[in-house]
Amino acid sequence: MPIKPRILVVDAEPDCQDRLVPALQDAGYQVQRAGTGGEGLEKLRDAPPEALLLDLDLPDVDGRRVLEQARGFFERPILIVSGRSGLSDKVEALDLGADDYLQKPFDTEELLARLRAATRNKLTREGSPLTLRAGEVEVDLRTRIVRRGGAEVRLSTREYNLLAELAKGAGRVLTHRQLLNAVWGPDRVDHVEYLRVFIQQLRHKLEQDPSTPRLILTETGVGYRLGG
Repeated sequence: MPIKPRILVVDAEPDCQDRLVPALQDAGYQVQRAGTGGEGLEKLRDAPPEALLLDLDLPDVDGRRVLEQARGFFERPILIVSGRSGLSDKVEALDLGADDYLQKPFDTEELLARLRAATRNKLTREGSPLTLRAGEVEVDLRTRIVRRGGAEVRLSTREYNLLAELAKGAGRVLTHRQLLNAVWGPDRVDHVEYLRVFIQQLRHKLEQDPSTPRLILTETGVGYRLGG
């Protein structure tokens, strides 16, 4: 019998735990629980799960600090499941390394779909280090050549670097700050207008219809991700 993937749920709300754990078990996961950030970090270190579901409102410490500490040693998917609805909370969590963010109350089927996607995307990033694909676009990280439908597409250095960051994200939302830091450097992380210009240029070169993008998708107020 195949071993079931294990998920760690760090959440202090009994109602959420009681609803979430059976759904995960029915979907074929083993589930570990933790009601505090300290307990969650301890379990994360002792027996790393396939993914972490983390609430931000914990009784002993802000979940953002747990996320920050976890990212220091845990490279697998982390999904935030929180009642905080502010856009700034979502952006900060993604900037700190979360793979996704769901606001409570949430649909369990949506959570399971996002969990599957995060796990699959993580494996894709780890398993395809030299050539990355999204739809009909292929990015060769070794030669820095980009092809669309087999034909080479000429990109500027900055356009290529931006596309490569999106491709390495394997479908994960990358915030404005993450992309600006990676492509322009830490002193340009507030210049969102740079991104808008270069995203538009990439869409004109790579999308079938730049006015209705299917490859480079906007997460309003947060950042961008690569579709496929």
